[in-house]
Amino acid sequence: MPLKFDDPDDDGVLRPAADRFGASSMSLRTHWWRPRSAVGRVSLALAALLVLGGFATAGLLLKRSIERDALFRISGSSNIQATGLAEVSRTDLLPVFGEDIGRNAFFVPLDLRRRDLEKIPWIQHAIVMRVLPDQIRVAIVERQPVAFTRRGQQIGLVDANGVLLSMSPKIMTERHYSFPVVTGIDPRDSAEARKKRMAVYLRLMTELDADGQHNSEQISEIDLTDPEDARVLIPEPGSDILAHFGEDHFLERYQRYRAHIVEWRQQYPHLKSVDLTLENQVVLQMASGSEASDAAAQNSSAPAAGAAPDAKVQSIAAAKPSQNKPAAKKKKPVQAAKHATPKHTGMNTGTNSGRGSPATTSGRSSSGSEGG
Repeated sequence: MPLKFDDPDDDGVLRPAADRFGASSMSLRTHWWRPRSAVGRVSLALAALLVLGGFATAGLLLKRSIERDALFRISGSSNIQATGLAEVSRTDLLPVFGEDIGRNAFFVPLDLRRRDLEKIPWIQHAIVMRVLPDQIRVAIVERQPVAFTRRGQQIGLVDANGVLLSMSPKIMTERHYSFPVVTGIDPRDSAEARKKRMAVYLRLMTELDADGQHNSEQISEIDLTDPEDARVLIPEPGSDILAHFGEDHFLERYQRYRAHIVEWRQQYPHLKSVDLTLENQVVLQMASGSEASDAAAQNSSAPAAGAAPDAKVQSIAAAKPSQNKPAAKKKKPVQAAKHATPKHTGMNTGTNSGRGSPATTSGRSSSGSEGG
């Protein structure tokens, strides 16, 4: 509708015509949320406070109603569901939620319960969810063992992060685990120190198998007390040999060991250990108290400084068999000194060819070998 103008003062200035109520049509454009008067502004503020108070009151009433509503109450342990359980049982899991039985599902502290679950050694990661109206659902990711551990007479398991895992010998046998035995993983050490040692173990096993020959299956035991010198127990006919692999070049050193071990044992029947950490030579340690062979290899270097009196230092070239060497006389088998042969103790689950249990020293440890 077009505005009407008139000149009520006869001064030649046109002004909007007043409507029948005496108000200018321009005054109708004032917005209600921006009152011009103080009374209007106070009234608007009071109305806003009343609306906000109403919402707050409704929220409190709804919260109290939910708290008291039996529909959302966790009535028993059957309302707590879990998936991913293998080594962890419901008996291990339910005590974490003991305080929540009878509690409203909305008031279960999910993050706190997750942290409590992850304190259980076998649980690597947990997800705790609220499923309305009255359910708690837990998804578990369990740790995967990668090696046996021996602590005194006890055989256990350890995962890649150095977390020690317990399991009964019977269940361990049923799982058919086949791992080397790792020593030097002390529960009194920090989690970071154990993780560092297990990183050396994983790298050692990975590098040994890099050529596709499954060399790691020939490993019986690994001592990680010093993470800078992985000491590997390798089964050999008659007695096991302790090989020092250091902290790197594991496959290269293993191949060097395999290329010369037969000759070394022929020359030194009481051979106890082999230090492979030197670049161009090896240190052969004899069993203490035994009569080591006095024969020296061709081009062998002088004993290294600090070497034990019953140790022999050989260059790698000297360890290669000579083409013109006359056949050695046939010798009777020589048994290594009893105190020089490391023994595996722990479960008595029997042995098999090349893959023994933690109680044997012949081949890699396996929990699934009963009576061979």
